[in-house]
Amino acid sequence: MLRNIYKVSKYFQRASSACPQKVLNVPETKVSQLSNGLRIATEDSGIPTCTVGLWIDAGSRHETECNNGVAHFLEHMAFKGTAKRSQTALELEVENMGAHLNACTSREQTIFQAKCLSKDISRSMDILSDIIQSSKYGESEIEVERGVILREMQEIEMNLQELVFDHLHASAFQGTPLGRTILGPIENIKSISRKDLVDFKTNHYVASKMVLAGAGGINHDELVKLAEQYFGSLNSHGVVDESLLQPCMFTGCESRLCDNGMPLVHLALAVEGCGWMNPESIPLLISNILIGNWDRSHGSGGNVYSKLAHEVGMKNLCHSFLSFNTCYKDTGLWGIYLVCDGKTLNDMIHAVQAEWNRLCTSVTEEEVQRAKNLLMTNSLLLLDGSTPIFEDIGRQMLNYGRRIPMSEMEARIEMINADVVREVCTKYLKNKSPTISAIGPVEKLMNYETLQKGMS
Repeated sequence: MLRNIYKVSKYFQRASSACPQKVLNVPETKVSQLSNGLRIATEDSGIPTCTVGLWIDAGSRHETECNNGVAHFLEHMAFKGTAKRSQTALELEVENMGAHLNACTSREQTIFQAKCLSKDISRSMDILSDIIQSSKYGESEIEVERGVILREMQEIEMNLQELVFDHLHASAFQGTPLGRTILGPIENIKSISRKDLVDFKTNHYVASKMVLAGAGGINHDELVKLAEQYFGSLNSHGVVDESLLQPCMFTGCESRLCDNGMPLVHLALAVEGCGWMNPESIPLLISNILIGNWDRSHGSGGNVYSKLAHEVGMKNLCHSFLSFNTCYKDTGLWGIYLVCDGKTLNDMIHAVQAEWNRLCTSVTEEEVQRAKNLLMTNSLLLLDGSTPIFEDIGRQMLNYGRRIPMSEMEARIEMINADVVREVCTKYLKNKSPTISAIGPVEKLMNYETLQKGMS
């Protein structure tokens, strides 16, 4: 294991040293920090619009069992009125400016963002500062939003992919914050109070856990001045439960919800992946691309790059599959989500495990090179526009403490070869206890012991 980590790290050291040799016409990512710890990171592309906002290192992972759901509830309440703006006034101001406000909550982060004309950055910052620091959290608004979230939970219950992944996390990270859902249980949503919201904001919406990111037509020095004006008085630290900072342990386990009224099985099969900072995340990303994805309705010829897709299409083993690689700070989930007929379900799982075994033993340099090209292309395509770049800046600043230049990322990817992919896949796949989550007519699904033997 140590030899594998050292080998991959050695590749990345070589990659970093090779980066200065590349000269690319890309804007620089500038980073500054206020005295209270708030970091400001921008990329100025000179276009007339921009995306600016706050990335906060606070999500459902930072909640306890008792207040699970409060981070998402708090995000909902941000647009319901502040000390100086009613909800109507806030909505009218944003509409009249032609801007767009948005927010989202994940297991590890919360994001508040505004997309606007570059000339309106100051006004957008004023609004963002107001909703984050001065929201009123009125009792009547809380009750209204409580109903909204309960309806949202009902909608997620109808989204089978979301449901499968929630159960997958619950099984994989039992008894830990990562095993809980982002929205929280119904009983929590019905009981969360204004004090819960205020306490979570006080302890987690602090400067040391925030990154102010900006992309598009944005001047870094101007944004730093605005940050000082609007967030300079923000507390640097809050009070955090130390138990929530412990690593979340992975557990090989299964979750089955049998529903014979459903025509198809929705299933996710995963092993423990690695965190963002782990150098083995790049080989796992490449392996993820080698597995690929496939959908019967899209149609494909016999020359698809994914060998699993080719076999599935030839043998009609499933309706669709999607490989995934979900990273968190200290761990992750690497696996496959599939929609399958109950009759071919076990054959499909055997095919998946056979392909995983092939990645460990006989994946070729040609395949790896093709996957590397796809990874690089996809990485560049995801940075089309100010909002994707804003998201990339904020995510990397929170996860890595810096934004990795594309030239360095390209060098890191280029240094990976088939030997590294085989070694890393062997480490994460061979003889590991997987976690499986399945919903639908699953009575014929193989037992867990048989599933585990397939990993050997």
